[in-house]
Amino acid sequence: MQLFNNIKIDWLGKRKIFYVLSVALFLIGVINVIFRGFNFGIDFKGGREIVLQYDNPIQISEIRNLVQNTSLGNLEVKTFGGETGVLLRTELQNLPSNLFPIVVANIEKEIDKIYPGLPRTIVDSTSSTVTYELPNNDTTTALVAKLFNAGYQAGKVSESLDNKQMVVNVGISEWIKENLRGKIADNNFIVVKEGYVGPKIGNELKQDATIAVFFSLIAILVYLAFRFKFIFALGAVAALFHDVLITLGLYAALYGVIPGLNLEIDLTVVAAFLTLVGYSVNDTVIVFDRVRENLKIHKTMPLIDVLNMSVNRTMSRTLLTGGTTLLTTFVLLLFGGEVLRAFAFTLFFGIIIGTYSSIFVASALVLEYAKRKDKKFQF
Repeated sequence: MQLFNNIKIDWLGKRKIFYVLSVALFLIGVINVIFRGFNFGIDFKGGREIVLQYDNPIQISEIRNLVQNTSLGNLEVKTFGGETGVLLRTELQNLPSNLFPIVVANIEKEIDKIYPGLPRTIVDSTSSTVTYELPNNDTTTALVAKLFNAGYQAGKVSESLDNKQMVVNVGISEWIKENLRGKIADNNFIVVKEGYVGPKIGNELKQDATIAVFFSLIAILVYLAFRFKFIFALGAVAALFHDVLITLGLYAALYGVIPGLNLEIDLTVVAAFLTLVGYSVNDTVIVFDRVRENLKIHKTMPLIDVLNMSVNRTMSRTLLTGGTTLLTTFVLLLFGGEVLRAFAFTLFFGIIIGTYSSIFVASALVLEYAKRKDKKFQF
């Protein structure tokens, strides 16, 4: 990339134009966040997670197609642990009331198939279970085992010898099983796990994610203050806030506008933002390293010229590393599927904004401070 080794662009001389651009992007993001808000994933809103294990490898796209019309709203489908595992996530806490009697009717059919004409009474019912009373303990024990082998989550109410009651799960996993059973020939499955993420846990995760991003920025501020000077550290952290806030604003602004970019914020996105923070500060540190070197060599040169020289001399490296990373994330954005789309989107636009902010936020803030204080930096 020798083409970019001797460029002489007055980046900082154009900084006021880019101030306007940054403020405009920031305001667009804030307005969309206020009036449209974010769309959070199950990690933060709460919901159900169901893990299925198939006998043979399956195509995840086939499972997505099969569960589209299950009346469970937006189901998130991912591979889990390998080619035979499937993770399904829904924001619903319990099975919708209109589907509950359908699942109970299927349980009744299975009981009649195992023990035709077996007398039984439903003695209790909740939003996710139904409890039967049977003639005796032996029948209860045998039926629980047979229902469990048939794929139902059944258990005895008590282990006492006179227990005649059995409880059967009537949850979301049962409805999914009814919709998937027999749809893929010669490939049976079992429900390995059904987990519950409550709203309280979701709120705690949301707080923990915010704290993780905040403390990562504080740690970077302290580290850079020791490595350079405090104003350099402040400029770098301001650039990181700029990157995170504008990228977050894109989530609110683009949701429902561009097909395929209806992205929800979940723990994967939080990981992407933390990755973005690390990538962006690395780019800023490289520019500041060159600034420090040039200030030692060119002690009488105006700071704006030193900053421009430093940015120009690191441009080759920025384009090489940023360009290859952008190419990778762009491919993931196009072909990575729904599982990786939000992660790739965050990194793709975050890297562009982060490279921009290294020049027009971090470096510009240092320049504005020096001009206002009429200060010269010495290292």
